[in-house]
Amino acid sequence: MTTLNRRIRAHIEQRILSGDWPPGHRIPFEHELMAEFGCARMTVNKAIAALVDAGLIVRRRRGGSFVAEPRVHAPVLAVPDIRAEVETRSRRYSHKLLMRRRRTAVAGNAVERQLAGAADLLELECLHMADDRPFAFEERQISLAAAPSAEDVDFSVTPPGTWLLDAVPWTEAEHRIAAINADKRIADLLDIKPHTACLLVERRTWRGEVDVTHVRQIFPGSDYDLIARFTPKS
Repeated sequence: MTTLNRRIRAHIEQRILSGDWPPGHRIPFEHELMAEFGCARMTVNKAIAALVDAGLIVRRRRGGSFVAEPRVHAPVLAVPDIRAEVETRSRRYSHKLLMRRRRTAVAGNAVERQLAGAADLLELECLHMADDRPFAFEERQISLAAAPSAEDVDFSVTPPGTWLLDAVPWTEAEHRIAAINADKRIADLLDIKPHTACLLVERRTWRGEVDVTHVRQIFPGSDYDLIARFTPKS
């Protein structure tokens, strides 16, 4: 039987993850939740504390509790939506789903096991296009523990990155960027010569302590750059 504090937590979490309460939104005060659920302050406080531990909300002294803002390890880089990136360049976007499968994490792969949690992984490969030319090749794993509804999404229609940004809020992200030379398979997919210089962007995102997705995106070096504008910290 679900305890009342878990019901309150699930109610708040659903409003956050559905996007009804965006980052920065103030959640109801404790006395408002006490009245809504007919419970003691201790019950509400326990539910809110669990959400703070999960990284979904933050408490501000004398201000209340608010939906957490996403946190990025490299603050000069946002989590990009490739479709939006292409359209911002006034080019026509499309994508091709090359592979989709549900599988268990590899037994000896600690990173995959952490991502999978108590469920399976959804593994995807897709090719992003700009004006019918290859723009990026993507390999992605989605945790079905963190995003179970991903299993019902038609990713041949909706790009996985676009869907995740809209449907599964994240609280922390980590980027790794490297220069690589295209092997034969990548060269064929991107319609470039083998050994052409490419940009590899690897990203992991979390919601609280829960892994959401790992993705590797490979861009032809001549077609893609990363630009960040920022100011020094005070």
